[in-house]
Amino acid sequence: MAVKSRPEPARSILTALLEVVSEHGLERATVREVAASAGVSIGTVQHYFPTKDAMVVGAFTEVVERIRRRVNAVPLTADVESDLRAVLGELLPVDARRRTEARIQLAFAARAAVSPALATLQREVLDDVRASVASAFRRRWGPDDAPRSRDAAAAALALVDGLAMHAVSAGDQYDGDSLRRPLDLVLASILS
Repeated sequence: MAVKSRPEPARSILTALLEVVSEHGLERATVREVAASAGVSIGTVQHYFPTKDAMVVGAFTEVVERIRRRVNAVPLTADVESDLRAVLGELLPVDARRRTEARIQLAFAARAAVSPALATLQREVLDDVRASVASAFRRRWGPDDAPRSRDAAAAALALVDGLAMHAVSAGDQYDGDSLRRPLDLVLASILS
C-alpha cells in the first residue's frame, strides 16, 4: 500500500521512519524515535502502527511502491538490451534518493531474515521483480527459453543487489558510471 492512500499522520510517521532508518539504521527506529522525528505522540504512532513490525512493513511497502512506480515509468522499446539497462539502472543507487532507498532496502532485507512478516513481503517483492525481468529476457529469446530467462533475471538482479550493497556500504567510492559499467558488461555477456 502506498503512503499516498494513508491519512496524513500515517504518511508523516512513515516518512519519519524512512529518514531514521536511512540515517541511523533499523535498530534505531523505535516507536519513541519515530514519534519524535515525526513530531507526533507515541500514542499517535501506535494508533496507526500497533507494533514496530507493522510500522516497518508499512515503510518497506512504501519504498517498494516508490521503486515500482519509477520502474513502471520507464518507456519500453523494441530494444530489449536497452530496456533492461534502463529498468535495472533504476534499481542502482546512482543518486541521493536511490542511495537512501538502497540503504533502507538493505536494512529491511536484513530484518526480513528474522521477521516472518517482512520475509513474506520480501519474497513477494523479489518474485515480482524477478518475473518482470525474466519476461524481458523472454522477449529477447522467446517463450521456449523460460528457464534461461529466469536464470538470467536472477543473475542480473543479484548483480544489481550486490552493486547496491557495495555502493551504500563503501561511502562515496561508487558513482553512477562505476555502477552502470558492470551492469552493462554483465548484460552484454548474458545477452550475447
